[in-house]
Amino acid sequence: MSEPIKNRYDFILLFDVKDGNPNGDPDAGNLPRIDPETGNGIVTDVCLKRKIRNYVSITKEGEKAGNSIFIREKAVLNKLIEESYDQPKVKSAKKEDQADEAKKWMCKTYFDIRTFGAVLSTGSKTAGQVRGPVQLTFGRSVDPIVILENTITRMAVTNEADAKKERTMGTKNTVPYGLYTAYGFISPHLAAQTGFSEDDLKLFWEALENMFEHDHSAARGMMSTCKLIVFEHKSALGNAPSKELFQKVKLTRKDEQKPPRDFSDYELTLPKPGDLPADVKMIVKP
Repeated sequence: MSEPIKNRYDFILLFDVKDGNPNGDPDAGNLPRIDPETGNGIVTDVCLKRKIRNYVSITKEGEKAGNSIFIREKAVLNKLIEESYDQPKVKSAKKEDQADEAKKWMCKTYFDIRTFGAVLSTGSKTAGQVRGPVQLTFGRSVDPIVILENTITRMAVTNEADAKKERTMGTKNTVPYGLYTAYGFISPHLAAQTGFSEDDLKLFWEALENMFEHDHSAARGMMSTCKLIVFEHKSALGNAPSKELFQKVKLTRKDEQKPPRDFSDYELTLPKPGDLPADVKMIVKP
């Protein structure tokens, strides 16, 4: 595994949805999440992290140790934490040092712990708490979204009693189009604590670019990463406030009279090299 990262990074993730539900709210009948005051759509950081975890799990399955996923479907987390205490280095450590050694093993073994952190103190055996170097905000749509309620019919039935009834009706809620912006921050100081490395960073960027390609479903419609804009600082502390860097990226509608239905309906204006601090480098993907 390569060395922990040494530089600070701030980034903007632009992604969109067409005719789908990017992140349903279970407290609202699984309707697309929305800010009730502005009408802007919302995608939680938890939703984005799930897609990153799934991408790493799919692409790195069976490869070298270190890219396992801790937070996965039906995982019994306390059992995974207890597993760390079966490791030779943890067993041989002094009792007061075992939790710290267990934490180190968990960070080394699980990509998502090294990246996002985790609470590892939920069972009888504890490995403490890990604060991850990578933090994401909620995704928020650039413009207010429209939620459509599409009526659908069920042709097949699940039992003989239902076969005697007429076709049943249902609904499917979708967003015709929404362009979302999420912001992220990567701390080299926390990376040094978890072991988040240059290889991990490369995999993380790869996941942000491609995670929607492996997450297609009828419910989510067409989702894709439009742009990933990364600001790489020359130092660990950073060479400019993240807010100032983010404000240099502008998104405007090309035609205010026409509802947006594609990323091409927006004008993306990026700062020129001279507009950035000398010690900040901008990388745009794809």
